[in-house]
Amino acid sequence: MTTAPRALDTPLPGRCAAPRASRRFIAFYGLATFGFWMAVMTPVIVTMALKVNQLAPDSKETTLAWVLGIGAFVAMIANPVAGLFSDRTRSRFGMRRPWLVGGALLGLAGLIIVAVSPSVWLLMLGWSLAQLAYNAVLAALMALMPDQIHESQRGAVGGLLGMCMPAGILAGVYMAQAASSLAQMFLLPAGLFTVFVFLLCANMRDRLAPAQAAQALSLSGFIRSFMINPRGASDFLWAFASRFLLLLGIATLMTYQVFYMLDKLSISTEAVPDKMFLSTLVSCVAIVLSSLASGWLSDRCGRRKAFVLIAALIYAAGLLVIGMADDFRGLLWGVGVCGLGQGMYVAVDLALVTEVLPNPDEAAKDLGLFNLASAMPQSVAPVIAPLFLAMGGPQNYGSLFTAAAAFAGLGALAVLPIRKVR
Repeated sequence: MTTAPRALDTPLPGRCAAPRASRRFIAFYGLATFGFWMAVMTPVIVTMALKVNQLAPDSKETTLAWVLGIGAFVAMIANPVAGLFSDRTRSRFGMRRPWLVGGALLGLAGLIIVAVSPSVWLLMLGWSLAQLAYNAVLAALMALMPDQIHESQRGAVGGLLGMCMPAGILAGVYMAQAASSLAQMFLLPAGLFTVFVFLLCANMRDRLAPAQAAQALSLSGFIRSFMINPRGASDFLWAFASRFLLLLGIATLMTYQVFYMLDKLSISTEAVPDKMFLSTLVSCVAIVLSSLASGWLSDRCGRRKAFVLIAALIYAAGLLVIGMADDFRGLLWGVGVCGLGQGMYVAVDLALVTEVLPNPDEAAKDLGLFNLASAMPQSVAPVIAPLFLAMGGPQNYGSLFTAAAAFAGLGALAVLPIRKVR
């Protein structure tokens, strides 16, 4: 971490202030983002459910809801708060680098606690610590888009970052499949992510926060900094609503896919890692193809909204397919359709939101607030899912995924009122 930060002692002059990023930086940015999703989502999709099943087999659904729900609540608070302080950091290492490195190391410590935990309470503590740390990392990672990437590159880079999420999940699920112990399933992805963060930071010309941004905040100023004026930031709020609704559908699939296999498809516990790897592989291929193509096309035609709307509708269709499936092949078809929609969405939606930020000088804080739209569904989905599962009898996964499809459809409609972006 010897590269000197790029000092900016005056506010950024608008949305196009970032220079064109080099291919080298984009490659390391993508690698770190890949590692982030590998470390964070592998527990959510596979290993946390297996750990809960090990510690509390008789109440696994409720226990998983509590563990993931509390972790998501911590994430909702950590993301924007860490973003606010990142925007104000004037260390000799820059404004983003300390949060990237410190968060990665603290997150690794949290997952070590999770891996060796002998009780549900310690499991909750470790996962909450990991969510706290990794969401500080996420705030800094997302801020690199407006910091370092020119507006004309954001669709293509967004496509790359969108590809990194499924690729990271696939790599994490593969490690879970190949690992010799449950502890290794947690720690291998987290360890690799820490290495990738160090590589990014060693090859990044970081910024230095403007001098006025580093001034001390009063308690009232701290609270006011998180308030968004609906009149001046309506586009940002509509983008937030769209992301929240679609991610509610995504969180439902990610959280309950293991139980769906166990309870509806009667897949054995021992076979779940292999089946999850195959399902994730199908999703990954679909997301990669869709994400790269959509981001490139969005930059070429200069449009964002149409891509986001169509993507959310495609994802909703995939959830309906999953809800009607009665075998593993049907699940794979639905997952593939969802992957096409998710790839298009994540590629273009990030580019869209960077163009409607309330204040470009507070990118990490505003993107941290926007990331609540991704974190909140992880908490909401486990709470409301039992209501739909109980409709018409126990374990009604058809009702659950139909409801999730409805949420995704509403997410498509929410993008229509946005005016500043075509």
